[in-house]
Amino acid sequence: MRQAGLFAAIALVVAATGMAPVPAHAASIIDEWASVKAPPPPPVKQVNVDTKNTALLMLDFLHSDCNPEHGKRCMATFPIVKKLLGEARAKQMLVVYSAYGKNTEKNIWADVAPKGGEPFVVAFLDKFIGTDLDTILKSHGIKTVIVVGSVANGAAFGTASSAAQRGYSVIVPVDGISSDDLYAEQSAVWNMAHAPVISSKITLTTVDMLKF
Repeated sequence: MRQAGLFAAIALVVAATGMAPVPAHAASIIDEWASVKAPPPPPVKQVNVDTKNTALLMLDFLHSDCNPEHGKRCMATFPIVKKLLGEARAKQMLVVYSAYGKNTEKNIWADVAPKGGEPFVVAFLDKFIGTDLDTILKSHGIKTVIVVGSVANGAAFGTASSAAQRGYSVIVPVDGISSDDLYAEQSAVWNMAHAPVISSKITLTTVDMLKF
């Protein structure tokens, strides 16, 4: 009887205060993550490149990022990127390289390494932060950047999104960026195409669809 009276008293308090019993497990937005299905890849399209005001950004093609152990997809982009690099140099376009941490130009793979004094900057995800990349581009009258590089959701996404926010038009040949994590690679490309602000400044393409 005493226990029944206690429950009745609690019920009266709940009714009086409008309180509801707290469920054992409160739902949160992450509960639906397991049901997510990857959307279709964003479309790519042909791009006509104005070589006079476009620069090629070669981001982090480093031994540490591109190797048989944890950079096979990056290494697979080398023939494609090498072709793009040759076309850019043939048109006398500005080519800018990057690395991060304590890496130097010597840590870039020889197949796609800088030559002839091509500019080189060192930063982590966003190659504009703490470097003179913006100054280099503006001093050459650059309005558009082509972004290729290792770690699609790292340097490639970070620098492409930063360039877009700084007012540059951004071209991303999606076969020139990579990640050994396919979800990271795909989600980075999806965000380039759909994220607020930056998506209006980013064009997705492939190296063969670039027309110089």
